[in-house]
Amino acid sequence: MGNDERMRAQPSVEAATPPPPPDTLPEARTTDGYRRTTSFRSRRSALSAAQQRTWERLWPELGILAAPRDSADAPDEPLNTGAWFGRDAPLVLEIGCGTGTSTLAMAQSEPAVDVIAVEVYRRGLAQLLSAIERENVTNIRLIRGDAVDVLECLVAPGSLSGVRVFFPDPWPKARHHKRRLLQPDTVALIADRLRVGGVLHAATDHPGYAEQIAEVGDAEPRLTRVGPDRGELAISVVRPSTKYESKAQHAGSAVTELVWERRSERNRP
Repeated sequence: MGNDERMRAQPSVEAATPPPPPDTLPEARTTDGYRRTTSFRSRRSALSAAQQRTWERLWPELGILAAPRDSADAPDEPLNTGAWFGRDAPLVLEIGCGTGTSTLAMAQSEPAVDVIAVEVYRRGLAQLLSAIERENVTNIRLIRGDAVDVLECLVAPGSLSGVRVFFPDPWPKARHHKRRLLQPDTVALIADRLRVGGVLHAATDHPGYAEQIAEVGDAEPRLTRVGPDRGELAISVVRPSTKYESKAQHAGSAVTELVWERRSERNRP
């Protein structure tokens, strides 16, 4: 493969080694060489010819690949998002954007907000790239990789106005719960990357995972729960319904919306 998967040379991030094959990601490993537990499933996702052409044309400008944080390729500094977007604006990180239906609609509704969509599957990102081009949307950028790698290596503390996590994999079997994304360590990392007043917005149709997310979010001392209908938040929490959500609701699965706001240090208990 050519340069379409290379991390573009940002003012603070440079690619150091050749990219992985187009439909796989670098394997996440701990410092002692063991495979690291991740929140996503490994699968291949080849692109159609049209998607490949769109990818080759747009990815070098709009996308980067996140190196595993334990690898030699992990960047030493966070992204310069102002240079990447060409402006300084409130910044939202969407984790697990899928095919980008919500990403696109919410970015269009808030043109003054910049959105970075994170996804591990190339086909979903390719579909979002096509939609960005079709709708002429200028405030979305893409990162392919593990969300924890992105948060740890590419996002500066206190830099985000919002983090969105919509329908993360619930890993329903008890032995797999450790693979759920929204664990205490990850929520603490998200809280660290949010600015004061920043918002964590999560949604799930899995009752057990909803309970866990609520418990973990409420236990994080830098976050305070707010109602999704509360006004004057840093970002919109009006989320469009997707095909996936419609299918879930038709099957009788209720969707739980959970919203927290990053509190100031002086207001911490």
